[in-house]
Amino acid sequence: MRLYFEVARRSFQRHLTYRVATLAGLFTNAVFGIFFSSVYRAFYQDGERGVVADFTLPEILTFVWIGQSLLMLVYLWNWWEVADSIRTGDVVSDLMKPMDFQLYWLSRDLGRASCHWLTRFVPTFAMGALLFDLAWPGTISTWLAFFISVNLAILVSFGWRFLLNLSAFWLLDVRGINTIAVLVLNFFSGLLVPIAFFPGWLRTVAEWLPFRAIVMVPVEVFLGQRTPQSALLIQAFWVVALRLLGQVVLNAAVRKLVVQGG
Repeated sequence: MRLYFEVARRSFQRHLTYRVATLAGLFTNAVFGIFFSSVYRAFYQDGERGVVADFTLPEILTFVWIGQSLLMLVYLWNWWEVADSIRTGDVVSDLMKPMDFQLYWLSRDLGRASCHWLTRFVPTFAMGALLFDLAWPGTISTWLAFFISVNLAILVSFGWRFLLNLSAFWLLDVRGINTIAVLVLNFFSGLLVPIAFFPGWLRTVAEWLPFRAIVMVPVEVFLGQRTPQSALLIQAFWVVALRLLGQVVLNAAVRKLVVQGG
């Protein structure tokens, strides 16, 4: 375990050095947070709506800012480091090392996420709290459940991204699958619109997919719209399921790599 701890620590330090990128990212999150908040506020106030699909105005504003805060923490888009190593052939040396290949990349991702907890999540959410009237949990236990839920969301996100990266063993170019994945993830995670706003049949589809566990479930825990027990159980299920599926796909990819390599 010392190896994976050191990998995570070095990843944390590496991402901590990107100060200009961090400031630019915070500015972008603030702009989009203010834009979406203004749109929702106009939607609620101009129509004199009190509650829409179980969301009050403070709750929908909280949804917006949690979503903006989670963007880099769960790293929704454009993580193709494993695919790049496959394309360059560096994956061969990684697979030959005496370590769990998936756990190695997970350790790197957890180091990155630990950095983004401090540099992206907390500052972004603080900006939202200063600019708008947000809804807040009433108990310490809800805060704790939210913290656990966000960390499980990181693991679910990694499991999904790892699977996407493994597609590079079979595809010459991952840009196509990247475009499709971004569209699907943005929509079904609840990042753009709360899943509660979906029509009934589409909401049922979203419930059966892992993407809700990345964004919408932590929001529901924070707002008290879902019990912590059921939320964490859903996320834990997808963490395990994606971990096992990732290992199955990786084993198939390694067999393919060995055959191709002679």
